[in-house]
Amino acid sequence: MPPRVLLFTRTTDFRHDSIPSAIAALTGRDDLRVTASEDPADIAACDRFDAVAFVSTSGDVLGERARDALRSFVEGGRGFAGVHAAATTEPSWDWWPDLLGARFAGHPEGVQPATVDVVPTGHPSTAHLPAAWRFTDEWYAFSDVRPGSTLLLGVDESTYAPAEFGMPSPHPQAWFREVGAGRSWYTGLGHREEAWSDALFLTHVVDGIRWAAA
Repeated sequence: MPPRVLLFTRTTDFRHDSIPSAIAALTGRDDLRVTASEDPADIAACDRFDAVAFVSTSGDVLGERARDALRSFVEGGRGFAGVHAAATTEPSWDWWPDLLGARFAGHPEGVQPATVDVVPTGHPSTAHLPAAWRFTDEWYAFSDVRPGSTLLLGVDESTYAPAEFGMPSPHPQAWFREVGAGRSWYTGLGHREEAWSDALFLTHVVDGIRWAAA
């Protein structure tokens, strides 16, 4: 039976134009049973699902009841997946970087093509990717990076212009981690609408969500 996934896309800060494309790409699939929502009450009742996926959420999007429910859900053994601007979400919640693994620090202006280095972990979300993957995106830098994450993707800074948003190599773009008895997966990719019709990227996201839900 495909995993039950709550796809959450609420924003209280910047809203990505790619959100409708993301919802369309992730719903109606045979390998996921997706319920799309922007209502924090659905996060407060997330125990009906196998995983929760925050896709380009931004700002503080949860009340205390939803925060408590999400933390209990993941620490109790369920799954979380975050995509792109999920790293900018819940800036006032101290636990968020424990869940996600880091916080958003910024990005250079615009989108740029770059080479993504795929770490050979055998993880299902990256096993299909070439070792050096050319992709165009908005390349995030991160702060408050928490220990315990396993790197999946790093972006090669020599292949784009990071400006003041460089990081020590490898510059992370995707990773996974354990959170209590549960697990969390994150990718910084997914800014552009075009990404959501890219078969390699979409498999990356779908298999990341499925891994989190397992």
